[in-house]
Amino acid sequence: MCQNVRHKIAVIATVAALATPLLMPSHALTSPQKNQPVFTPQIPTANRAGGNRVFLERADELRKSDNDSFMVVVGKVEFTKGPMLMFCDSAHYYPATESMNAYGNVRMEQGDTLFVYADELDYDGRPGVETATLYADPGKKVRLINRDVMLQTDIFIYDLHLDLGYYNVGGELTDKSNRLTSLEGEYVPSTKEANFYTNVHLNSRSQTDTLDIYTDTLYYNTATHIAELYSPSSVINARGTVYTRRGVYDTDSNICTLYDRSTVVTSQNQTLTADTIYYNRFAGYGEAFGNMELTDSAHSATVYGDYGYYNELADSSFVTGHAQIKEYSQGDTLYLHGRYIKTFIELDTTTVTVDSILNPGDSIAKPVTAERIDTCHIAVIYPRVRFFRSDMQGICDSMRFTQRDSTLRMFVSPIVWSEDRQIFGNIIELHMNDSTVDRARLPEFGFTAQHIEDVYYNQISGKEMTAYFVDNEMRHLDINGNVEIIMYPEESDSTINKIVTAESSFLAADFKGRTAERVKMWPQTTGTATPLFMARRSSFFLPKFKWYEGVRPTSPDDIFVVPDEMEELMLNAERPAPPTPKKKAAPAEAVNDPVADEIVEEELRADEAAAEADESK
Repeated sequence: MCQNVRHKIAVIATVAALATPLLMPSHALTSPQKNQPVFTPQIPTANRAGGNRVFLERADELRKSDNDSFMVVVGKVEFTKGPMLMFCDSAHYYPATESMNAYGNVRMEQGDTLFVYADELDYDGRPGVETATLYADPGKKVRLINRDVMLQTDIFIYDLHLDLGYYNVGGELTDKSNRLTSLEGEYVPSTKEANFYTNVHLNSRSQTDTLDIYTDTLYYNTATHIAELYSPSSVINARGTVYTRRGVYDTDSNICTLYDRSTVVTSQNQTLTADTIYYNRFAGYGEAFGNMELTDSAHSATVYGDYGYYNELADSSFVTGHAQIKEYSQGDTLYLHGRYIKTFIELDTTTVTVDSILNPGDSIAKPVTAERIDTCHIAVIYPRVRFFRSDMQGICDSMRFTQRDSTLRMFVSPIVWSEDRQIFGNIIELHMNDSTVDRARLPEFGFTAQHIEDVYYNQISGKEMTAYFVDNEMRHLDINGNVEIIMYPEESDSTINKIVTAESSFLAADFKGRTAERVKMWPQTTGTATPLFMARRSSFFLPKFKWYEGVRPTSPDDIFVVPDEMEELMLNAERPAPPTPKKKAAPAEAVNDPVADEIVEEELRADEAAAEADESK
């Protein structure tokens, strides 16, 4: 309704401005007619700054119209209305309604802060209306100046009663920080508040900033330089683009808070979406709350969680609360869950020998040493890690992915399944090739088992095990130390009638499907082949055999369910000794994340308290 009223006022004011010159002879504003007396205004002693009336303060010439409905004032005309002063070259003044039509060099002043400049003015002084409509000649603009704020438009309507100015024919507002343009706009000089509608564009006036905001509804405060967005908006800068329906943006500090499922797209093509996002562009730091999604299109992966943050400058992130990674570079999607997902950059400084060089004045080349600084992207998922892909599933208590060597390291009771095969050990290192496992290394102890039928499992264990895969199927196996095997060879008719056991120090085996095509054991091998009907049930399994089917993830949703058996397995597992720090390793602040560490420590303390409470019961 307000916009309709404003439009009607603008139309009426425009028609009045166009009609007035037609009704008044051109010479009426320049010189009085001979048969009409010239009046010299008498200035009363009343306080011109008080009250709400309009006073004619001075003019070089004054005369009445033929019907005495208005006065014609010419030359250095000055009016007052409370603290407001108005100047012009000539005017038609209507004392009955305290209204006027002013022409030529129109200027309005209030104190030493507010100035309005125009070529024509129509003022309706009726009580409750008190509206001035200002016009600019072709090629010029109406200008409102309020300290460091300038508003420019073709037609400007100023409601003195409400202390509100507005336009609906296109305008521009500038301050020391930003420039704003729109089709419609409102400005309140006393509060420095402005509202802009339709085709709104805010861009920074800074030489070093590239901020641009595009929207249809924007609130802006010229004192704080804070913009509030209330319609679909795009916030564009050198580091990326923000899409939001509602948000608050501090253009000085470059801090914004975004609501209603907003999205941030970084210059590295990473996309962050959440219910609420806090983002500090200068610091490169952002937090996401509620249904967070962080998509890395370059690596075909998306991270989900209830809470997360990202440090763009340190290239680190942290996610928790139903945390999940979806990796979809292959035809089949990998779903991975842990309580926390953390990524960061690890610095590695080493001393290396550089090629020999000739020093000035030397005839002998001398080798020199230098420090090589390398960076590596690290992703850590912990604890109670579970993952699912149709061709591969796994669990462990913590997982670490190193981008440099494309290796996924699983710690504390790691287990991996592929169809009817299971691999477990103390540590499992999965080497990835285009998101597909091409080899698995178990450096301390490894156990692989394959379910044949009923209670029969092919089993191989050893001290150091390396398995090689093709199309997610194990094709070759190497073991160094303490080799033990139990095999159930199939006969030509696919029946099983014997059990084979063997022990040795080393093993190399080739597989095709469920069949071991070649097995080599050395240097010395002992073993037996026993008919099944003569074998004892206790001889069917190696000492460390266990089939962990009860903890195996069975679907993407199942990764969030931690069975009691898995909880017990992780609690009772032997923890590996902490790694020895590398010489000249990066300072702790370069790899640690205090915010994430604090969150984790708080949750771990809560878990310990809950465990102590259960024990006391």
